[in-house]
Amino acid sequence: MRYYVYVSTAKVDMLYEQIPPKLLRRLAVEAKVDLKVVSVAVQSPRAETSAYDRLDLVEAYLEREFDVSWMSEPAAWFRGDLGLRIAGYGESDKPTLMTGRDGDTVVALIGSAHHLIGHQASPDLHRVGFSGLPSIFRLLQDTPPEWERLFNVRSLGAMPDRGSVTSDVLRVAEALTVPPMYCEFLARQLMRGTVTREDGRELTIVVGTPLYVAMSDRVPVDGEV
Repeated sequence: MRYYVYVSTAKVDMLYEQIPPKLLRRLAVEAKVDLKVVSVAVQSPRAETSAYDRLDLVEAYLEREFDVSWMSEPAAWFRGDLGLRIAGYGESDKPTLMTGRDGDTVVALIGSAHHLIGHQASPDLHRVGFSGLPSIFRLLQDTPPEWERLFNVRSLGAMPDRGSVTSDVLRVAEALTVPPMYCEFLARQLMRGTVTREDGRELTIVVGTPLYVAMSDRVPVDGEV
């Protein structure tokens, strides 16, 4: 069982509907989905399966049909297990940013706050998607002011002429001081680049949009970054 922090039901539903019916039956059996769900999953309507059953089947499909890699050498789809600093638990119609670093790899995951578990938007609120590169461009240009109030964002100072989006991602990632939460995730890569620090150290910056983020079994000790 996973303790989910974020599940993009929009991505899950989109991908689930594209799985060929015959392969869906095989995946349902391999994933040990309840037999009642199997009988529904291979017929119509598919929507009668639960959100988490659909997520399991989509994940199994991606593992079978794509090269799902690790975050340090990401392919189109990549996994990770990382201490993530999460910003965006405010209003449900805002973006959320989940970022962390492992060695020379910095991961930044951009998504929509209404996909955070326990932060559902009200029915009358127009929900906007924030899973693409245009969203992170806007986010880097105008960091939401509520993040500074709620998530201990260090002062970013004046916005100088920026050399690259990857430099901006690193700048925002290092500005977040909220304690990290150790999570496992599966994400779709949006872009990747490198930043050379003043000390000559080169960091790889990976930007993605998550299918899911769940708490990992690793529990941080007090004071650990």
